[in-house]
Amino acid sequence: MEKIEKVSIIGLGAMGSAYASQMAKFLPRENIRVIAGGTRGEKYKTEGIEINGSIYQFDVLDPAEKCQAADLLMFAVKFNQLEDAIKQARNHIGDDTIIISVLNGITSEEMIGETYGMEKLLYSVCFGIDSVRTGNSVHFKNMGSIAFGEKENPPGHYSDKVKRLQDFFTRVQIDYSVPEDMLRTLWWKFLLNVGINQVSAVLRAPYGVFQHVEAARNIMIAAMQEVISISAKAGIHLGEKDIEELLGVISRLSPTGKTSMLQDIEAHRQTEVNIFAGTVVELGKKYGVSTPINQMLFDIIRAEEEMFKYLDAND
Repeated sequence: MEKIEKVSIIGLGAMGSAYASQMAKFLPRENIRVIAGGTRGEKYKTEGIEINGSIYQFDVLDPAEKCQAADLLMFAVKFNQLEDAIKQARNHIGDDTIIISVLNGITSEEMIGETYGMEKLLYSVCFGIDSVRTGNSVHFKNMGSIAFGEKENPPGHYSDKVKRLQDFFTRVQIDYSVPEDMLRTLWWKFLLNVGINQVSAVLRAPYGVFQHVEAARNIMIAAMQEVISISAKAGIHLGEKDIEELLGVISRLSPTGKTSMLQDIEAHRQTEVNIFAGTVVELGKKYGVSTPINQMLFDIIRAEEEMFKYLDAND
């Protein structure tokens, strides 16, 4: 089995930086390449990026630059940057490249696969990472875990791609799991994000609100239940027990902690509402499922984004 040695990362935000800094403890600097062009690429080259108080100077390659193909290519951009990122990563993909996406949502793998082929991809989703980026500084306490795999991963019968990535994550000490039903795992995380990410953004609510305020929790559950209804039509079959399990997860979070979408709203950044409520509404139309709660959340968050553009332009 050929080992993963050379890694390319596109998206040096909160998650991309956290994983890059962990890999840097075990790999030579030249084996970790960051794909970035223009002013962003130049800034990374000259200033590096601060991660947990230390400055990291990764090798930065312009998207147009020819290079040796990566053994592992990680997409860690925001969803609204994915279309461009797919084009920019072209020079890093070879015959044996494994591609993973640590984006939220349930659609990024298919988007990448349309260009480079699903046979190169493993599905993946992150749990428990608390990385936050502020300007050119990233801070995290917990790296959490990455669940990854083919759509189905029967124990004892993993694909060569899964085995190679298992070996790599073990070597660089990134915690991981390989679920038997990877699609259901993706949808389970999607269920969480559709509920708490969006409602927290609209209410400006940290996790403690959902632990102690029943009215807020009920709105979150209503948004999740629309995903439950769609999942039955899509053959995923999430259920009320999944919501109960997620409520248990939320109950153990720091009461002062904030979702990524709330952080985006507070910073007047564009959110990922398209991959949450936008996807729910689109799938609702496809399967004939009513999605009024997610339509409302979509409309409110979109209005907030447009409001911020107006206010910032006239400040």
